[in-house]
Amino acid sequence: MLRQPKKHDRRSRPRQATVLLLCLGLTAYFAHHAINGRHGFEARSRLIERSALLEFEIKSLEAVRARLERDVALLGAKKPDPDLVEEIAREVLGFVRPDDQVVTQR
Repeated sequence: MLRQPKKHDRRSRPRQATVLLLCLGLTAYFAHHAINGRHGFEARSRLIERSALLEFEIKSLEAVRARLERDVALLGAKKPDPDLVEEIAREVLGFVRPDDQVVTQR
């Protein structure tokens, strides 16, 4: 017996096209959100940049803190360091020695 080839149903072509378009649409939707979404590649790169900036800020603040801790240790001793006391008096309080020459800007 000879088999007759199956005839394709004409209604299956629009169905295949619909399924194909649906799959392409879903792929485009997920690709868009993978790149531009809340947790996408662009958001990740922005977070990495922000992390680098914050790490730089943390390092600079740690340096300031270390300097302040050193100053507190020098001032907190039984006898404070006279050079540090003079430095603070000159910078913060604006004191000068009687033999210093003061130049003011107008």
